[in-house]
Amino acid sequence: MAMRRVASKVARAFASPSSLVFTRELQASSGNKKIVGVFYKANEYAEMNPNFLGCAENALGIREWLESKGHQYIVTPDKEGPDCELEKHIPDLHVLISTPFHPAYVTAERIKKAKNLQLLLTAGIGSDHVDLKAAAAAGLTVAEVTGSNTVSVAEDELMRILILVRNFLPGHHQVINGEWNVAGIAHRAYDLEGKTIGTVGAGRIGRLLLQRLKPFNCNLLYHDRLKMDSALEIEIGAKFEEDLDKMLSKCDIVVINTPLTEKTKGMFDKEKIAKLKKGVLIVNNARGAIMDTQAVVDACNSGHIAGYSGDVWYPQPAPKDHPWRYMPNQAMTPHISGTTIDAQLRYAYGTKDMLDRYFKGEDFPAENYIVKDGELAPQYR
Repeated sequence: MAMRRVASKVARAFASPSSLVFTRELQASSGNKKIVGVFYKANEYAEMNPNFLGCAENALGIREWLESKGHQYIVTPDKEGPDCELEKHIPDLHVLISTPFHPAYVTAERIKKAKNLQLLLTAGIGSDHVDLKAAAAAGLTVAEVTGSNTVSVAEDELMRILILVRNFLPGHHQVINGEWNVAGIAHRAYDLEGKTIGTVGAGRIGRLLLQRLKPFNCNLLYHDRLKMDSALEIEIGAKFEEDLDKMLSKCDIVVINTPLTEKTKGMFDKEKIAKLKKGVLIVNNARGAIMDTQAVVDACNSGHIAGYSGDVWYPQPAPKDHPWRYMPNQAMTPHISGTTIDAQLRYAYGTKDMLDRYFKGEDFPAENYIVKDGELAPQYR
């Protein structure tokens, strides 16, 4: 019933014009446009839920609307290599829509080839699949649907923390394999209460996670470039740690909630991991490239990392031989945390809203911009 109410609410929003009016015009926004969307293919799952909008088949639910306005809308899952479908459209597309779950990597080379490109939209949160400096230098606008899946990701992080702490997966595998060995699970299963949890990054998702952790009576820490308001810190019950390394040394559980930037790429290398407590649990739904891939594998094999869970990899989709698939005590999944049906409804509507504003020459909500007028958003600088 609740799901139907959510779907109905968002469907009404799709049909309603925005009440917000912006006066600044995007350059060259008039006329019919060629819009390319890159989404994963759902095959037989595409028809199982009418609100499954994030796949190639359903294409955010905006095809009829775009084509009724005279725009060309091409959708493909094929995004890699010189002969892929996306590459064929790079020279003359005006707008490229992608998602973090099946990212179209927009390199400086592709930007150089895209002579008509004006707008890069992320249906979701996280635009690190775009070379942002090249986009800024080329005068492109990069935007995403800020806030569209923050609840989805924060809920998923809480789930992963509990899965690791309670050593859930070995027990589940025992059931599947017809086994019964309580000792094989209980020897490394713990309560969450009383544990020290630190989030690296306390933006929208990090704060939601801390709020959801408060009832578990944990010791909550956070490291971020910005300190929370004191009243919010007290409300959440979290303590600011200015020195990241000192925070990491205190944590039983570390959650990664920072964007992928030049500063954070490969941040958790062998040296950084060595600063973590032996037996630490790590949850990473941020970006796979924040971690040094082999350093994580080595630490899991040695037991320094007692459990690793997340849904982000580099590259994506992850190849079959990606070493994270085979390391011990991992609870990895494909990139799913931010693409629940509720999140899809939100980021599909947000993408439609920004396209509508773009066609009208109106500004987007300020928080949606990642690159505007040659300037990167603060979190990507």
